[in-house]
Amino acid sequence: MKRTFLLLTLLYVCISINAQSFSDYFEEKTLRIDYTFSGDATHQVIAVDQLNTIPGWYGKHQRLAELPVEGNGQITVRDHHTGEVIYRNSFSTLFQEWQSYPEAKETWKSFENVFLVPMPKDTVDVTIDLRNNRREVTSTLTHTVVPSDILIRHIGDHDVTPYTVIQQAADTTRCIHIAYIAEGYTEEEMPIFLEDVNIAVEAMFAHEPFRSLRSRFNIIAVKAPSRERGTSEPSKGIWRNTALKSHFDTFYSNRYLTTLHLKTLHDWLAGTPYEHIIVLVNTSEYGGGGILNSYNLTMTHHRMFRPVVVHEFGHSFAGLADEYAYEYEDIPMYPHDVEPWEPNITTLADFSKKWQNLLPANTVIPTPLPQPASNKGKRRKATAQQVVDTSASQIGVYEGAGYSLKGVYRAYPDCRMRTNENPEFCAVCQKAIRELIEFYTGKE
Repeated sequence: MKRTFLLLTLLYVCISINAQSFSDYFEEKTLRIDYTFSGDATHQVIAVDQLNTIPGWYGKHQRLAELPVEGNGQITVRDHHTGEVIYRNSFSTLFQEWQSYPEAKETWKSFENVFLVPMPKDTVDVTIDLRNNRREVTSTLTHTVVPSDILIRHIGDHDVTPYTVIQQAADTTRCIHIAYIAEGYTEEEMPIFLEDVNIAVEAMFAHEPFRSLRSRFNIIAVKAPSRERGTSEPSKGIWRNTALKSHFDTFYSNRYLTTLHLKTLHDWLAGTPYEHIIVLVNTSEYGGGGILNSYNLTMTHHRMFRPVVVHEFGHSFAGLADEYAYEYEDIPMYPHDVEPWEPNITTLADFSKKWQNLLPANTVIPTPLPQPASNKGKRRKATAQQVVDTSASQIGVYEGAGYSLKGVYRAYPDCRMRTNENPEFCAVCQKAIRELIEFYTGKE
């Protein structure tokens, strides 16, 4: 009898430790922390810009200290008195991407970044860190947040941007909140924006596993009006006055459509139920971008609107990597001796953590390539031997992914994360997306 009582006591303690309660540490409010990341190719500096509090919390309420994906950076909230981790999330940033471009070798720049965490009831220590492509922490900052601080700005209590509920989740307390926001739509064009939102929503739910888990998503359309329609195109000398100040030619890449004004983006969203953000840009020019736990930004009136908005959501929501390679390439983004954190690509450095267990018994796994010698600043042309045979259709290890022709592999010949023509996510991507949705909302 004593032994049974002891076992039950231990079980209760274990359950109590693992079942961290949201209400023990947090209010149903959001703490929005604005940071400035600055630096060049080899230096990074993190600074706190502004603390804000917003009504409502629309992120996870369980598994608070766990990460579903590693990301290129992480934000960690600890109880100030005990040091216990009470919340974590991951992200990627445009700043870290910019550091890989030639401009960063000669120029020091700063970038806005905004992160949402639940509003703590008591004093906390917030740590934010940035990581390189070897998954090493390269810069970190810890600062203390006192909830009673009178200089925490209150936003979203009034003058909330008008929004329309597109789809209400079956359980709004355990769901994924997505806000579509208008960019480059004038006040008169909001009916067009709502039509475009519905097109994007149906495009996403045409894909598994979103289709079978549709009831777990709460979706709104935020009607942020622009003074001028469209978006800026610097290479053509076109600059437009739009709500989010988006533009093509990001990092001098003509199809790279982004906004660098993240504080403005979140100001428009303050007071609305949101966590994940999809920006729809009123343009017929091809372009877009997706950054993990930051935003997905996509053009709307190009014929590739549907596949692109879904592809970019694969980046911003699930942290999926691009599975294509360039004919001309610089030093690979993914070192061959380090396993990428993204679930849908591998260098074979630690393949057992990827889809190795899903391979047919007779699959021949390639020998991992050694880390290439440094040829920084040089470019090379693909040879015939570097072209991958994609005639097979089963799961395997196919070379050419993550922008590299050699040394980085994908699971299928084609996928929604590889080409606009493929109508579905591959099985590995579907598994990663499903696991992420279940992380937020629980298993069926």
